[in-house]
Amino acid sequence: QVQLVESGGGLVQAGGSLRLSCAASVRTFSAYVMGWFRQAPGNEREFVAAISWSAGSTYYADSVKGRFTISRDNAKNTVYLQMNSLKPEDTANYYCASGYSRITTDQGKYDYWGQGTQVTVSS
Repeated sequence: QVQLVESGGGLVQAGGSLRLSCAASVRTFSAYVMGWFRQAPGNEREFVAAISWSAGSTYYADSVKGRFTISRDNAKNTVYLQMNSLKPEDTANYYCASGYSRITTDQGKYDYWGQGTQVTVSS
């Protein structure tokens, strides 16, 4: 069983930055692919970013490329999402997820999910 706890969300003005963190309670954190997803009210949950177990590969949604950066610290069992140049359309609940597979954007391949952290970007 993997428990994931997100933090770092909040209210920020457009153009600002936030850094989300996701702490995992698991011994073999380095074996898991980690991803960030988001869901805005009335919308389906969508992929944001993913990082392979070794951090050698990263994937990004087109909507966040060049603005968001995913990283991980396997020694701290933590994955991060640095969000810069935030836009009002980035407003959503952000979820961290882990999966025991190769890096993927497919939500169905992620086995464990956090409770989410709210990000609100004002115009």
